[in-house]
Amino acid sequence: MKKIKIALIWKVLAACVLGALLGHWLPAPVIRVFTTFNYIFSQYIGFMIPLIIVGLVTPAICKMGSGAGKLLLFTIALAYFSSVAAGVFSYGVSVSLFPSLLDGMQMSVAKTGDDTLAPYFILDIPPFMNVTSALVFSFLAGTLLTTTGKGYFKNVALDFEEIVTKAISKTLIPLLPIYIFGIFLKMSYSGEMAPIMKVFATVIVAIFAMSMVWLVILFCVSGIVSRKNPIKSLVSMLPAYLTGLGTSSSAATIPVTLACAQKCGASEPVSKFTVPLCANIHMPGSMIKLTACVITIMLLQGMPFTFGFILRFILMLAIIAVAAPGVPGGVVMASLGILSSVLGFDTDSQALIVALYIVMDSFGTACNVTADGAIALIVDKFSKKLHGVDA
Repeated sequence: MKKIKIALIWKVLAACVLGALLGHWLPAPVIRVFTTFNYIFSQYIGFMIPLIIVGLVTPAICKMGSGAGKLLLFTIALAYFSSVAAGVFSYGVSVSLFPSLLDGMQMSVAKTGDDTLAPYFILDIPPFMNVTSALVFSFLAGTLLTTTGKGYFKNVALDFEEIVTKAISKTLIPLLPIYIFGIFLKMSYSGEMAPIMKVFATVIVAIFAMSMVWLVILFCVSGIVSRKNPIKSLVSMLPAYLTGLGTSSSAATIPVTLACAQKCGASEPVSKFTVPLCANIHMPGSMIKLTACVITIMLLQGMPFTFGFILRFILMLAIIAVAAPGVPGGVVMASLGILSSVLGFDTDSQALIVALYIVMDSFGTACNVTADGAIALIVDKFSKKLHGVDA
């Protein structure tokens, strides 16, 4: 998985660059071949989204629910609140800064549609169920499976998770660079590449800065709760940040994150409990990235939005992100359903967000694993109070 995620970043970057360059001189009939592929592939993505939600969310709930206790429930609630708060923070910064940063670009991206580049043919692949039905079914099935002592249906859920994971890694991920290449090829042919690249550079720098600021805020909060020096805690988590930056994998960084959390002052039992759990349910870096990308696209396309409208997206995204970190590109792929159903994004907009997200994948992972140290400190304080230990 780690190798796939690292290789994917370079493939997406290559797809963006090649699409931007070749779109200037390839003839329209050739570009229409990729437009046709993109239409069919977008239909396949739409077909897969409910299966991804059911296949990943259901077993994730099963795993978290087994042996649930006060400490487990507190950690899950804290991680969810932290992820949502990160999304809200990203929204606040984005709506404050991006309108001026992206001024004058609103009309340029909306013209990427060109009738001369219409697909040669279309193939519709309707999904089994919509996104809302998939979410409701996943929560219902996952919750009920945690209450039964029989392992048959749990094993079925786990087997289906493996099938969906393989479908993502063997079909969606390998074809994703071609899909992004087709999007950039089309935009380059339409003469809209320069504004898009300027947007990419601006947004990447802004998101990196936001993730740094959020880590400082989170560790200040954890320092107040745990009575630990937030600066020392952040410095102690630096090896985990660098490891996450280099591997783009929360799972691969767990041993380093575990050692760093204990160096921060969290007890060994709580660290061993919290860090692996948070590697799968605590996604503040991913929330910051996706929320900022969403605001960017909506501003560029002149789409109206309110805080309540985006908050609905953030609340659902924080839930969906729980199931996806073990899959390369899983968070952004799982989010495509709510990008379409909640925000009304078309396939071109979704592809831009996928490209942006994957290019910044290591930044998000580094933020995620570093933030797990702050959660470990807070949970450790709660654990001591729960057991009547004077902190």
